[in-house]
Amino acid sequence: MSYTNGLDNPELYFQTKLYTGNGSTQSITLDGDEDMQPDWVWIKSRGDTSNHRVYDSVRGATKVIYSNLTNVEGTDSNGVTAFNSDGFSLGNEGQSNGSGVNFASWNWKAGTSFTNDASATGIGTIDSTGSVNTTAGFSIVSYTGNGTSGTEVAHGLGSTPDMYITKNRSYSSGYSWGVYHKDIADNKGLFLDLTSASTTGTGFRDSTAPTSSVFTLGGGSQPYRYTSNKSSDTYIGYFFKSVQGYSKFGSYTGNGNADGTFVYTGFNPAFVIIKRTDTTSEWHMIDNKRNTFNTVDKVLSPNTSGAEATTGSNPIDFLSNGFKTRGSGTQVNASGGTYIYMAFAENPFVTSSGVPATAR
Repeated sequence: MSYTNGLDNPELYFQTKLYTGNGSTQSITLDGDEDMQPDWVWIKSRGDTSNHRVYDSVRGATKVIYSNLTNVEGTDSNGVTAFNSDGFSLGNEGQSNGSGVNFASWNWKAGTSFTNDASATGIGTIDSTGSVNTTAGFSIVSYTGNGTSGTEVAHGLGSTPDMYITKNRSYSSGYSWGVYHKDIADNKGLFLDLTSASTTGTGFRDSTAPTSSVFTLGGGSQPYRYTSNKSSDTYIGYFFKSVQGYSKFGSYTGNGNADGTFVYTGFNPAFVIIKRTDTTSEWHMIDNKRNTFNTVDKVLSPNTSGAEATTGSNPIDFLSNGFKTRGSGTQVNASGGTYIYMAFAENPFVTSSGVPATAR
């Protein structure tokens, strides 16, 4: 599967939606000109302290996990109750629909179900099911761990993932979210719910990079093994491949001044998450809906329940072809600091018909 052709219309596959809760029930309609039925919905209240709430169509509506917690999957009949043709429906749960509360939601489309019987297909060593969109380089994968080093699981993308995130759904004591990124060594990983630097642990993935068909599970010591492969526990994973004009997963080095590092993505960003990897630092989540013009300084952090904050030392400009740091804050631009990022597009820099994006 080739991802070199790019996408002209990113809102077919990703959209940010801001909304205000009503404390009852409501259907949230996405703002884009194109209808998009989301398969992954991530919600966070902006003005108060509450958990990030993560839902997907593979686990099913009402099944919730929390990016800032190690908690197991919960059933919430009043959270996201349905994935609709152009949005999602909500019950009266306060952390996703509290009356008068402002929320941000980030929504991705997968859309094509798949099942891999490893023994029948010869792909991987344990079975997986999920939903995938090869055009957009995104899949959601469900599987059950076996605790064994070198175990392989099909991810459905048809091309090698640049980043993926896994979460144990069933271990009663809870374990962190494991994060793989192509620009971190194969024997290292990050935790989405923690501020820690990249951590060495062969149990993350048996020190093995993913391939175009499978990702590898570790069998080493906990807690690393438990982020992806505790025997008999169920897991969910979110997998990403860079697509020209739509998404980018990369890294950069900070320069520590207001004329900050420029990061080329090939598109005008709509949504970016950044994490410093060489020392302890918050995850940094920004988008083009909470800041509609530069600088982009309204921040939420996947690792904390904290309300949205306006940062003076970690601002970023969204440009027609990437983003540029505009401060010396350690979350995004410490001198010599190393950072990884994931980014999704508002518009490609240049469409397939030669139409250029404009700067903000």
